[in-house]
Amino acid sequence: MDLIKALNNRYATKKFDATKKLSQDIVEQLIEAARLTPTSYGLQLMKLVVVENPKLREELVSASYGQNQVKDSSHLFVLCREENVTKDHIESYMSNIAGTRSVEIEKLNPFKNAIEQAVLPKTDEEKSDWMGRQVYIALGNLLTSCAILGVDSCPMEGFVPDEYDRILDLKSKGLKSVLVVPVGYRASDDFNAQNKKVRRDSADFLVRI
Repeated sequence: MDLIKALNNRYATKKFDATKKLSQDIVEQLIEAARLTPTSYGLQLMKLVVVENPKLREELVSASYGQNQVKDSSHLFVLCREENVTKDHIESYMSNIAGTRSVEIEKLNPFKNAIEQAVLPKTDEEKSDWMGRQVYIALGNLLTSCAILGVDSCPMEGFVPDEYDRILDLKSKGLKSVLVVPVGYRASDDFNAQNKKVRRDSADFLVRI
């Protein structure tokens, strides 16, 4: 599908057809698209949680202000950040680089030191905010990938993170929920599908300097 046509076709799906499921191939492509998201320093301080348990998805509705997309969509993605960023995360990343690129890990020390000096002194609030912004990059990547693949989606900030964390037991995994993305296929009677997309005109959006 043409990129602009695909982006014009996508919208925040308010009602999914619960009878239509994504193929496993498409699901794997979406997961891979999220995994390939660029992040600051390449640290990738996030994880994608795919909620497959129907009972948990039912329970999440109340933690989503009654939005049924979380249970009716084909798949439910929860984009999470690490609860904290530590020296262990950075050292693990260095090992990954060394193994992937066949580089002596000692040669990565200047890069490692630069990351540690930039990231570790941050306050907990600064770390939380910084990691959360990385997750939003993944959201953009995921929504565009959905559009290109002809998959409907609904980016959601309207949920209670603490409740999601509790229901999905994310603390035990060292994670904090940031965004929720139900994906699947729109219902034929989804009212939002008929609404025209409202955006600024190009002349009011683009600034050339």
